[in-house]
Amino acid sequence: MSMRTFGVEEELLIVDPQSGEPLALADALLSGRRMAADDAPDDLRVLENEDTAAVDDGMGLSAELKLEQIETQTRPCLEYGVLLDQIRAGRVLADKAARKNNARVSALATSPLASTTHTTPDPRYARMLERFGITAQEQLTCGFHVHTYIESPDEGVAVLDRIRDKLAVLTALSANSPFWNGMQTGFESYRTQAWNRWPTAGPTGIYGTYAAYRRVVTRLLDTGVMLDEGMLYFDARLSRNHPTVEVRVADVCLRAEDAALIAVLVRALVESASREWRDGIEPAPVPTVLLRMAAWQASSSGLGGELLDFGSFRPVRAVDVLRSLVDYLAPVLEEQGELALARQGVEDVMSRGTGSAEQRRVRDKALAASAPEDLGFGAVVKHAVDVTMRGGLDLSKVDEAPELLRVRQS
Repeated sequence: MSMRTFGVEEELLIVDPQSGEPLALADALLSGRRMAADDAPDDLRVLENEDTAAVDDGMGLSAELKLEQIETQTRPCLEYGVLLDQIRAGRVLADKAARKNNARVSALATSPLASTTHTTPDPRYARMLERFGITAQEQLTCGFHVHTYIESPDEGVAVLDRIRDKLAVLTALSANSPFWNGMQTGFESYRTQAWNRWPTAGPTGIYGTYAAYRRVVTRLLDTGVMLDEGMLYFDARLSRNHPTVEVRVADVCLRAEDAALIAVLVRALVESASREWRDGIEPAPVPTVLLRMAAWQASSSGLGGELLDFGSFRPVRAVDVLRSLVDYLAPVLEEQGELALARQGVEDVMSRGTGSAEQRRVRDKALAASAPEDLGFGAVVKHAVDVTMRGGLDLSKVDEAPELLRVRQS
């Protein structure tokens, strides 16, 4: 069969290796090769010091909204193992830059420790801070975005229409943000709550056609609320810069193997949706308000309680909903040789818990051992740094991958 290439973007926290506090060092980490993130307008993509060192060995490092975070990008890949190597290599690349500045990086979707955030010095980000106030000021959140190749915008919109009812499951699977600024939030993915304060964030309706998708984008831009098209923060969208569908619902994952697993599931979702479209199967007419409810529930309980089943949208044990998603994707996963990998991967996460569950265990252990002034949050960050870099690769061992436009191969 023909397999789609996929790639990911990870946003990582830059932290003090001793205290665990976020450090505003993105400028220093990116010195000489500073690039804007994927959602920046084209004329702001290279902010300063443009040179051939902008990407080390083809791996990307980018600025984000906050100086306390840095984004990594993989090349397009065809196989889980190659993508996993790329994710680990990106983490090594970012951590290597951080170490030069007496810092480390950690795959945490929010900062457990309280801190004052600093906005990246960029005209667009300055306008966002002025326009959106505390929403932008507090937006130190780290997400995980999966890009999957599409053959045309029409196919891409058909995919968006047919995956929208299943994306909340991925939020639950990736949950990795139980703490926020020195507080226990009561959520498994508090990043989802903070992120959905943006006016365009969250699930969307059914478009039907690419023309209809563009009309929605135009109408949103015409409101004057958004600064530009880069602020389309939908749960899933068409990339402006690549021939891909971009799924944006996940927290950055503590473990690289969980990140690669989610990318495998996203690719299977895209392929399954495309086949349904070609077979004339209409998208499920789920009201957007129900999708918002499903996303909230996934953010609240993760895999530890109930999710809204993506068929009935009634509460069902989260582990059963996750297994149902894999069952739904099984025909494509099996053809691609990834079914056993996906089943084992989700069982592993359900067995040991999500990143949020792991963070809580570490904090509980720290509190049981002593009465730390930082309430155990520093131990959480130190553990996260270690797990983030687990299995880290020598960058020279990462093979070249196809260019983004050559992204589907037999």
